[in-house]
Parts: sequence; structure tokens; C-alpha cells
Amino acid sequence: MAGSQNQKFCLQEVLDSFKLCLSPDKDVCLEHYVAGWRSLIKFLNSLGTVFGFISKDAVSKVQILTSFLNGENGSQYVTVQSMVQYELQNQLVDVNKTGIHPESGCRTLLRLHRALRWLELFLERLRTCSNDSKTSVMCSEAYNESLAQHHPWVVRKVTGVAFLVLPSRATFFEIMNVGPPEQVVSVLGEALPLISEVYQLTEELYAKHNLLDLP
Repeated sequence: MAGSQNQKFCLQEVLDSFKLCLSPDKDVCLEHYVAGWRSLIKFLNSLGTVFGFISKDAVSKVQILTSFLNGENGSQYVTVQSMVQYELQNQLVDVNKTGIHPESGCRTLLRLHRALRWLELFLERLRTCSNDSKTSVMCSEAYNESLAQHHPWVVRKVTGVAFLVLPSRATFFEIMNVGPPEQVVSVLGEALPLISEVYQLTEELYAKHNLLDLP
């Protein structure tokens, strides 16, 4: 496949990855979580430079997690649950907030986890709104309910301006690459509950181990 083809976003890829993400025991498979994010990064990139700052950060976080998956301790990183257990047991997480493990798997995933919530909230609004709804307002609302609380004021300000140039709902639906609008709504309707479940399971796991505020 040509490089340009590889870069083209398709919503079906997101659905497929998040379908595979959950084991029957409700463990979150890190490899498929990362694959889902690779597709979401393509989505962000297909919108131009608007989401560049989030996309760039997500790319670096995906690279860190991939290096753990492919590293000598890769077997400890098969699921989010095994990663949390392994890193906590081996003092590889900056639980005391001293800054000594800035690239732990737990901290790295937390950054993606927060951004996933924003995308979930935004895509849900896109799915259910009318065609003439303002995407900038929807994206802004989703951002304020999620990522904004973790960003400094100056980033929030820049982001607010960036959202103003977002394309229409119809353009977003074309970017999804899965066919006519009703098909997009249908695939989103299948994908979003999965994304939501992955998010909730991760949130509960992190809350249980007091990892939601890792610096």
C-alpha cells in the first residue's frame, strides 16, 4: 500500500481496533488500544493543522507505548491492567510526583486516555446533531468537559481559536470514509459504546490505584 493510502483515515479501522481492545474478561489490550489511536491520529491529521498540538503529543505517546510493547518486558504490557500492576510493583511510576519517571507506561497512557474522552464526547455530538449544527461549538463543549481541565490557560486559549475553523458536519462525515451519512452514523453508533467502555474501564483502574493525577 502506498504511503498516502496508509495515511488516509477510515472510521472502520477505529471500530475494528476498539472491538479487539476488550478481552472477554474486560481487560484492555494495549496493542489494539495503540492501533485505535494510530487511526484516531490519522483522523486528527486529516483535519489539517487545527489539532496539530494534540496529534503530535499523541504520536509521541503511541511511540513510547509501542517501544514498551516491543521491548524486553513486552509481556508485562499486553494489557493495561498488566502494565499498571507491573509498573506499580516495580516502582516504575511517578506516584510521588517527583518527576523521575516521565515516560512510564502509566503516565503515557493517561495522556491518551484524557484525549480519548474528548474525542468520544465530540464524535457522539457529531453523530446525534443536525447537519447545520456548529462543529466548532460541539468540539469546544467536548473539550471543556474533558481535556481542558488538564491544559494550561494559554493552550486552552489557542485551542478555542483553532476550533473556530473546523469544517461542517458533512465534511467530517466525508473524512470518515465509510460511505453515506447514515452509514457514518451507524458505524459511530457501534464504535462509540466500545470506546466509552474502554475509557471507563481504564478510568476505574486508574482511580483504584490513584493514578489519575500523574504529573
